[in-house]
Amino acid sequence: LVNNIEDTVAFYTGKLGLALRRRAEGFADFEMEGLTLAAWEIGHMSGHTGVPNRPGRAGHKVCIALELPSVAALDQLYQELLAKGIAFQAPPADHVWNARCAYFYDPDGTVWELYAWLEGGPGDYHDPKKHRKSTGG
Repeated sequence: LVNNIEDTVAFYTGKLGLALRRRAEGFADFEMEGLTLAAWEIGHMSGHTGVPNRPGRAGHKVCIALELPSVAALDQLYQELLAKGIAFQAPPADHVWNARCAYFYDPDGTVWELYAWLEGGPGDYHDPKKHRKSTGG
């Protein structure tokens, strides 16, 4: 859900280079490989579907993670998006979960993560049997 569909279309087509698939009043969707990203203006969706139009946002609601085939591909995309004016949280960095990641926000504050696995892939970091949180008791 977005606040201004025009800003959203400009960002996703102009900055991220996504193909605009459909455009209607208060709505747009974009094509990505294996994914359709839909954006509705909050008021427009509420008026047509009855989904509540909650005032304000308290924190982040979603993170869109885009896996890239290699660290080199991530670094190249980072440079391309930086040149288009995307403001990243920080330069790409290697993290404990064995991935190189970079983060930015769209015009509505949605968090985007670009990531590529480091040598050895995800390993067992994401194996819940090996990293189960203690429930106490």
